[in-house]
Amino acid sequence: MNDILLIALYAFLGAVVAGLLGALALRLLRHRSLVVSMTVVVAVAVTAMLAGTLAVAWQMFLSRHDLTVVTVVVAMAAVVATATALLLGRWVVARSNALTLAARSFGTGGSFAAPHEPATAELAALSRELETTSARLAESREREQALESSRRELVAWISHDLRTPLAGLRAMAEALEDGVAADPDRYLRQIRTEVERLNGMVGDLFELSRIHAGALALSPSRISVYDLVGDALAGADPLAREHGVRLVGQRIDAVPVEVDSKEMSRVLGNLLVNAIRRTPADGTVAVTAERSDDGVVLSVTDGCGGIPEEDLDRVFDTGWRGTHARTPPAGAGLGLAIVRGIVEAHQGRAAVHNVSGGCRFEVVLPSAGTA
Repeated sequence: MNDILLIALYAFLGAVVAGLLGALALRLLRHRSLVVSMTVVVAVAVTAMLAGTLAVAWQMFLSRHDLTVVTVVVAMAAVVATATALLLGRWVVARSNALTLAARSFGTGGSFAAPHEPATAELAALSRELETTSARLAESREREQALESSRRELVAWISHDLRTPLAGLRAMAEALEDGVAADPDRYLRQIRTEVERLNGMVGDLFELSRIHAGALALSPSRISVYDLVGDALAGADPLAREHGVRLVGQRIDAVPVEVDSKEMSRVLGNLLVNAIRRTPADGTVAVTAERSDDGVVLSVTDGCGGIPEEDLDRVFDTGWRGTHARTPPAGAGLGLAIVRGIVEAHQGRAAVHNVSGGCRFEVVLPSAGTA
């Protein structure tokens, strides 16, 4: 038993010396290739075995022949182990390099395609994560491009919409200043109308900037949808009469909701104004409000003739107006963007669908008690 303990001690001491030297080598070579590190690990294992064997053999006074045999066996094992480590290391490095080349596509705006060659479980997991990240980056780039397109379109429309009333205001002001206005009172009324239009555009821009900045402060209170829709219909009635459009309230349920009444009145007002302006004379704009499994659904249906399918996803984008033929007083394409921003701030959602003869805008809000 004492001999066994002594052999274990000498083998352990020899292995410790080899392990310390290997640890030092790994530290010095930690920035080198994985092949080098794997070779060092194999060399440490073989050296530890050889050092322990030689220490035991020296203490046991083995014959020279026996010592030579043990050394040769250990050396052959070292050669095979080192060759295996080199092959494995080169294979792992090759897969890692292929993964690196595939990942470089991120920097050029492309998508990630995982290498087809088999790889280790860790590299395969990394490939899957990179594919997921690539998909997210692609979605982010698409959203960014869409937003940039909307910004450019908005700037173009705003520039156009501002230039026309400003030119008119300048001409009328010059006519009044030079005393050549045939009807000064009519000019003053027109100036006031144009100023109110400009003020409305500035208000929309300010509201949209607050929504985009996340600075829209809501003051929710419990209110009946019946009252909310009734006030909106009353406010839009003069415009509907002017355009010869009938306003109809259908299935208006007295469902309570927790909303900012001022902001939601703006939502319904924007939807009604948009529907009235897009509906031909003698047409009908119908409003409904009813409870559903998702909450409370407010809908405004017009007679605009429908929206092209390819444009349905862009209806609520900033600056979208559907056709370049739309000119003031159609607005700068901010109304529906403001609708979506306010509704989403209330944890709701806005959508649009084509129906027979027109389209239906829907606003889904959480009902009181489920928000």
